[in-house]
Amino acid sequence: MKTTPMKVTPMNRATLTCLLLALSTTPAMASSLAGTSAGASSGGTSASSGSTSGNDKVVLQARDDAASFVASDGHLRGAQLEAALRNLRERSADARRASDMQLAQAILAL
Repeated sequence: MKTTPMKVTPMNRATLTCLLLALSTTPAMASSLAGTSAGASSGGTSASSGSTSGNDKVVLQARDDAASFVASDGHLRGAQLEAALRNLRERSADARRASDMQLAQAILAL
């Protein structure tokens, strides 16, 4: 069964790029604020920031897989891309509504 690629308009691309950028910064700020307001030690805040960096790293490491996915019209699905898609969808309702192709193209735009 051949899938028809979705047309990604400049508006959709901009929206997805903003979404990915927001996902990469918002948790870090939230964990920093939570650590400050809760009076957590700096070690606790570092641990939270480290997990956010790990999430961003998963997405950034998927760039090669995302390029292969887009170039093959969705036929080549690497493990790093799968992990990044899962990660993005766990963190954002907008990402859950986006297609795999739209997210892969947004990853490439980072």
